[in-house]
Amino acid sequence: MTNIDGFIEPGFEEVAKEFENNFTLRQDIGAAVAVYLDGKPVVDLWGGLANKDTKDPWKKDTMVLVFSTTKGITSILANLLIQQNKLDPEQEVSEIWPEYAQNNKDKTKVKWVLSHKAGLPYIENRHEMPEVMLWDPIIESLAKQAPLWEPGTAHGYHALTFGWLNGEIIRRAYKAKDFSLVFTELLQKPLNLNTYIKLPEDLDKSVAKLEVIEPPKDPELLKIYNAFVGPDTLTGKALATPVPALEDIHVWNSLEIRRSIIPSANAISDARSLAKLYSATVTETDSVKLFNDDQIKLMTEPQTHGNDRILIFPTSFGLGFMLPGQFSLYAHPGSFGHDGAGGSVAFCDPEKKLAFAYVMNKMQASLNGDPRSRSLIDATYKALNEKTPQEFFK
Repeated sequence: MTNIDGFIEPGFEEVAKEFENNFTLRQDIGAAVAVYLDGKPVVDLWGGLANKDTKDPWKKDTMVLVFSTTKGITSILANLLIQQNKLDPEQEVSEIWPEYAQNNKDKTKVKWVLSHKAGLPYIENRHEMPEVMLWDPIIESLAKQAPLWEPGTAHGYHALTFGWLNGEIIRRAYKAKDFSLVFTELLQKPLNLNTYIKLPEDLDKSVAKLEVIEPPKDPELLKIYNAFVGPDTLTGKALATPVPALEDIHVWNSLEIRRSIIPSANAISDARSLAKLYSATVTETDSVKLFNDDQIKLMTEPQTHGNDRILIFPTSFGLGFMLPGQFSLYAHPGSFGHDGAGGSVAFCDPEKKLAFAYVMNKMQASLNGDPRSRSLIDATYKALNEKTPQEFFK
């Protein structure tokens, strides 16, 4: 029997039931789920093991790396600067970052970088981990590189480069020494978030160990796997760029990753903090409200249409956020958020003033929505007497 702790408000019992089912039926090892409604927490549950090997329990303050759910945090920062008139989505990147104008990128707009239309889904130069930790070598490579397609004419998921590109734009627009300081000053401290991009050393023991997805061992299955995400494919290059070490999924448990700033992929957080952050985007939460209605409308306007050149299937992005739809069934229309490799997800539904987050340490592969998060999200909407996202997008 998995030990589960936390609380739920009356009416959200099905969320707790599905959370328990994730352990008994869907192979979760350790996880947490949190829901905010009208600026207040209504679900805050955690359970299982933070480390399968040592049997350490998942505690109230346990955090875990959330992969591309990080992109939602970066997108919130970018849109906050847009609202504050420190950044303009129609602005050319080279006005903020002059070196970026190299190799016919001088007309690239900020909104194209936010919506995966920059044409830089991977870095051609190879870098070792120490250079990633320094930040500048990666930024210099991106500034010099020619785009794979004419910026603004197509979109393809910038799995890792999204973070460095937008992170440098945000850093320069805010005139900060590094991206993590912008996050700390504008989001982490005002909301007292247990969320980090560049984790302090004294918090290492609070981080759950990821159980990663291993490539198939069967030769035939491995051949199929490599045809889609192998090192010679566009998708594989986007997922592993620009470090040879990143081709080994186990590196994401390393201290080097925790000490780096990768604003697309290495945020470390609990579910409670992510739900609180998204709640604060639309309604006063702990005395903080981040966005006005005009900014919410602007940032949820679809910027992309049709098939994604990296992910192949259609994807829809606003100003940084992955928007819900038939290929991203995480919330109702008008919502904004982002999921992460292996199963994590966080989002806000502005109409319902609903914010949701799920994090876990057992990564699972899924083509269209993780069954663990989907069961929790469905139960949350049912608690509000609303249709599930899947019912909405039939």
